Amino acid sequence: MIKTKLLSAQGQYQHGDVGLIDQWREQSGSILWLDIEGELSAEIQGLLLSLKCDRLAIADCSRVRHPPKVEEFDHDTFILFRGMSGMDEELNLQPMAVGMWVSERLLITAHPGHAVSVRHFWDSEQEQKLLKTPNILAMRILHYVGGRYLEKLMEFEDTLAGLEDALLADETDTVMKELVVYRSRLRKLHRIFNYHRALAEQILHGGTAHLGTGKDHTHHVRRDLYDRCERLYTLCHMYYEICGDLVESHISITSHNLNNTIKILTIITAVFIPITFIAGLYGMNFQHIPELQWRYGYFAVLGVMLALVVGMLALFRKIRWL
Repeated sequence: MIKTKLLSAQGQYQHGDVGLIDQWREQSGSILWLDIEGELSAEIQGLLLSLKCDRLAIADCSRVRHPPKVEEFDHDTFILFRGMSGMDEELNLQPMAVGMWVSERLLITAHPGHAVSVRHFWDSEQEQKLLKTPNILAMRILHYVGGRYLEKLMEFEDTLAGLEDALLADETDTVMKELVVYRSRLRKLHRIFNYHRALAEQILHGGTAHLGTGKDHTHHVRRDLYDRCERLYTLCHMYYEICGDLVESHISITSHNLNNTIKILTIITAVFIPITFIAGLYGMNFQHIPELQWRYGYFAVLGVMLALVVGMLALFRKIRWL
C-alpha cells in the first residue's frame, strides 16, 4: 500500500496515492512524503528508482535482517533502522526493518508491516508542520522509535527487581531460568541498540548534507537522537550485567552452601575415622589380645574414643571449622 502526503509551498496539505508525485514534481516549493507499507515489489522498486533512490539502498531495504545503517548519496540520505513491531513484558521482540530516504523536498518511508512510529507522525505531524523539514521529521521518527524501546525497558526494571527479591527468598529454580532467558534477550537488544547508537553518533558528529551537519538548526534534534540511543544502549547493558551478576551471585551462594555441607560431612568423617580404627582394631579375631582379659578394658576403650571425639571437636572449634 502506498500513501502520499503533499505539502505545497503555500502550506496546504493533500493526501492521496502515487498520483501526487507528478504534482510534487511540477511544484518546485512543495514537499512530498511517500509512505510504502508492504514488500518492495518490482513495480515499487521502479518507482523508487524514478525518484533517484540508489539501487543498493533499495536492495538493503528489501533484506529482512540487514543491520541498521545511514548512508549518504548524491540526491538523498538513506537510513535503515530496526523498528519495533511489538515487544511484550518478557522482552520478546518482534523487529521490523524500516527504511527512509531523506532529501530537501522528499521523505520516503518503507516498511513491510504496520509501523507505529511512522503512523504516529503521519497522523500528527500536520499540527506541527513537521513536513516542512523532512530531515527533522525523519529524526523525530527515529527518536520516537527509541522512546518505545525505552518505555519497554523501564517496565522491565520492575520485573528485574522482583526477580532479585525472589532469588533472595530462595525461589531459585524458576528465577534462574527466567534470568537466563532475560539475559539472552537483553543480549539481542543490546546488539540492536549498539547499531542504533552508532547510527545516531554518525548523524550527530558526521552528519550529511540532507540531515544536517555541524551546529546548524538540526543540531539539537541530532543531539537528542544520540542521547536517547546512548541511553538505550547503556540501560540495556546495565540490565544485562545485572542479570549476569544475579546468576553469578546465585551460583556463588549455592557453592558456598555446598562447601558448608561438605565441611560438616568432612568433620563428621574425621571424627569417626579414629574411633572406627580403634573399633576395627579390637574387632580382629586374634586369641591373644592383652586388653581383652582386662576387666575395665571395655570402659577404657570407650573413654579413649570419647576423649578423641572431644579433642577433635575442640581442635575444629579452635581453628574455626565449627
